[in-house]
Amino acid sequence: MIRILKQILLNRNTILVFAVIAGITVGDKAVFFKDFTFPALAITMTFAMTGMRMSQVKELKGIHKPMLMGILLNYGLFSLVLLPLAYWLMPTPELFYGFVVIAAAPPGVAIIPFSYILKGDVVYSIVGVVGAFLGSILVAPLLVNLFAASKDISSWHLFTMMVQLVIVPLMISRLLLWKPLFKYVEPIRGKVVDWGFAVMIFVAVGINREVFFTEPTLLLRVSVILFVSTFILGHIYTKIAEKASVPSSIITTQSMLVAIKSSGFSVFTAITLFGKEAAIPSAVMAVVVLLYLIYLSLKRKVIG
Repeated sequence: MIRILKQILLNRNTILVFAVIAGITVGDKAVFFKDFTFPALAITMTFAMTGMRMSQVKELKGIHKPMLMGILLNYGLFSLVLLPLAYWLMPTPELFYGFVVIAAAPPGVAIIPFSYILKGDVVYSIVGVVGAFLGSILVAPLLVNLFAASKDISSWHLFTMMVQLVIVPLMISRLLLWKPLFKYVEPIRGKVVDWGFAVMIFVAVGINREVFFTEPTLLLRVSVILFVSTFILGHIYTKIAEKASVPSSIITTQSMLVAIKSSGFSVFTAITLFGKEAAIPSAVMAVVVLLYLIYLSLKRKVIG
């Protein structure tokens, strides 16, 4: 019994669902965790980035192509679908800004392990994710200032925040890969990442818990936008890539690059820049991304 309970508590999907449920039921406690979101995200990003093995990058010829593709898919194509829908359907500026933050967020690091699970191109996923992460240093401030100019947010503040949450964790993660350290890091890496992102989701859901009880129409609108930008966009892109004779392993990876964002990053950034209401789309996105990954996994099993 204890063994089964332990497996359930350490399962990534269960942890995320638990975070959402906890946010809805005891979310009034989330305010006490709000001040810890920055260190929690920084630690989570650092451990997550240990999954990026730069040595594997050398195996790929024409490294600039997947890097640029990662930026194009994760920011360009995704934003072209997400932002017009959000502008059209969101009733308040803050909710729209929440979607701007999602568009500006780097890709979810889960793309890398799921590329392996789904028989995608793992090396391509590493290069694409790294390219998009590095691109976020410039793209994120640009998008936020372009679509939320009225908030008069400092570009320098945005830039330094991106450095703190992307570049610094990336550099520290290289140190954690040092063999004497990595033997301690590897056994706990997945759990640190899972529970770190769970804290972000708990805070985002908790501080907006009244929305989940009183505004089902709003939640439906947010869900529709994210469903189209994740499931529909991913499916359409896959069909186009198949017709263009792109190798199936690369299509698998690209279908995640075009649709999966870092929910933890977007939660923290939305709360920091625009307040608690702006974090609602990121909280819902965490569930949508989870469902999308489950969908891709089931699809792979059916195809074989």
